Amino acid sequence: MRGESGRRTQAARDAMTVEIGYALLSATLAAALTLGAVAGPTVLFTLPRWAEIALLVVAAVLVPVIFVARVVGVLWRFQDAAEDAPEEDQDDGGGQPSQPGASAS
Repeated sequence: MRGESGRRTQAARDAMTVEIGYALLSATLAAALTLGAVAGPTVLFTLPRWAEIALLVVAAVLVPVIFVARVVGVLWRFQDAAEDAPEEDQDDGGGQPSQPGASAS
């Protein structure tokens, strides 16, 4: 999705902005679910002190890893899909008319 000058088109920039937002939102959700699954038992159950500390340490390590992995994974897939997409054809005036009732020359 690049224009004639090699720069990204507005559609390409908009698509990237949406994809970044999706990556951040889905990574936040994945990290929150991971935090709840790993550290949640410390709130719900009476555990020995060492078990609480162990679960909190595991959560503290795992949550940022999950967040970064999700963001990177989503953005890499988007980049790969964008590179595999066919180039947009430049409109040379031929083909299907842009308005109903008009005839193509």
